[in-house]
Order: sequence, then structure tokens, then C-alpha cells
Amino acid sequence: SQRRVMLRSLSKCLRTNPVGVQRNMSQSSLAGKVAIVTASTDGIGLAAAQALGKRGAHVVVSSRKQTNVDKAVALLQGQNIQVTGTTCNVGEGKEREKLVQMTLEKCGGIDILVSNAAVNPFFGNIMDSTEDVWDKILSVNVKSSFLMTKLVVPHMEKRGGGNVVFVSSVAGYQPMQALGPYSVSKTALLGLTRALAPDLAQSNIRVNCVAPGVIKTRFSSALWQNEDIMDEFKKQLSIKRIGEPEEIGGVIAFLCSDEASYITGETITVTGGINCRL
Repeated sequence: SQRRVMLRSLSKCLRTNPVGVQRNMSQSSLAGKVAIVTASTDGIGLAAAQALGKRGAHVVVSSRKQTNVDKAVALLQGQNIQVTGTTCNVGEGKEREKLVQMTLEKCGGIDILVSNAAVNPFFGNIMDSTEDVWDKILSVNVKSSFLMTKLVVPHMEKRGGGNVVFVSSVAGYQPMQALGPYSVSKTALLGLTRALAPDLAQSNIRVNCVAPGVIKTRFSSALWQNEDIMDEFKKQLSIKRIGEPEEIGGVIAFLCSDEASYITGETITVTGGINCRL
């Protein structure tokens, strides 16, 4: 009878706590969901938009240049993905608001935010980095990620919940030489994920993070196009090759699906097996 009481209180707890209720476990389909992916006309952002779109989400893609937006929209439409595109510099408050407003007007709501936008204007000894470098990196990579989340949460709440995924980096765990300030900004996203998860769980919003290793994108081309750097780097890998953007996109889509319904505050490292943490 003690077991029965325990089960009854557990089921009562599940009824009163919306996180993880009304789930169809086998269904990872995102049909009917609306996903904003920032910096999504190239690389990991585009791969995330593709992965979410293939699972049925309506994806809203953006980056700073209209030509890049047009190209990405055409590519996704060619894959039968529901897509809306707009220019957006997420470092600017007015542009973030415009992105959210346009999403609401065109799609009627917001269920998913993938915060992927990042800058790295500095390469070299951390002691040579200037105040301007730090302002730019922390403003876009960290502050904008939080402020974008703050903007979308009320709209997720109206839909009964949602998902936020931050794109960090393996450098967030093990700072890369010559990328000091950038690495520190990526560490901050690991903390932001943890800080937001308990509060947003009350609203049935899960907050997670992916930390990619070296992935074959334009953004990381300075690393993977340099043979000496890559030979050295491959020594740390279990899987002896560079990662593909799709290998990150799939993990992001998983985190946004019902299959990940009991995961929040978590960072998944997708690195080919670099030992960056226990």
C-alpha cells in the first residue's frame, strides 16, 4: 500500500507539473512547430534549420545580408521545407524585436529558438585583445543570446511551452589558443543554459546547449584549412575526421523533440570524442 501511495503522489505530481506531460514518446515530429534559428543562412545554423524543417517545423532563417537570406530560403524551399527569411543583426535590439514580430505575423507563434549567432573578431594572444574586442564578442555571443531568449519566452508560454538551444563550442570547456575571448564567451553559454533551465521549466520550456568540436564551416575555415593545426588537432580526436554541420543539426533537432522531453540544463558535446570533460 505504501507503493500505491507513492505511485498516486507521483501521478498527482506529474499532473500538476506540465514538464514532460502529454508526450507521445515515439513521435519526434515537429509538425506545427515554429522555429527561429539565428545566423542560419550558412554552416551550423543552416544545418539546424534543415534538420528542424525536415521534421516538419516552419523555420525562420536570418542573417545580416539579404543575398544570403535569399539563397538559404531558396535552398530550403527546394527541400520542401516551410521557411520564412529575413535579415537580422542579433546584436541590435531593434532587429531582434523585428525578427520576433515578423515571426509572429507570418507564423502565428514561436515554439523553438536556436541561438547560433556568434562573432570572433580576434585571433591571437589573449593579452593582446582590446576592450572593443571583448565588448563585441560578449555582446553578440552572450548578451544577445539571453536577450533573444527573453523576447521569445512569453510567446512560448502562450503555446504551452517550448525549447531553447544555445550553440556553444568545445572551446567553452577547453579554451583554444589564439581564441581566448571567443572561448570565454562560449563558456558563458554553458552557464547561461544552467541558469535559465530551472526558471523556464516552470513554463514547460526546456533549455539546452550543444558544444560542437571543429566542424567544416566557413566560420572555422581558418582551423580546418591549416594542415598543421588539423594534424595536431586530430591527435585529440577518437573519430579522426572533421565534423559536418549536419551532425550538429541533428543533435539540435533531437533536443527540440519530444524524445528529449526529460533533458534540460544540459550540454551535449559533439566533438568526435575530444576529452574535454568527464
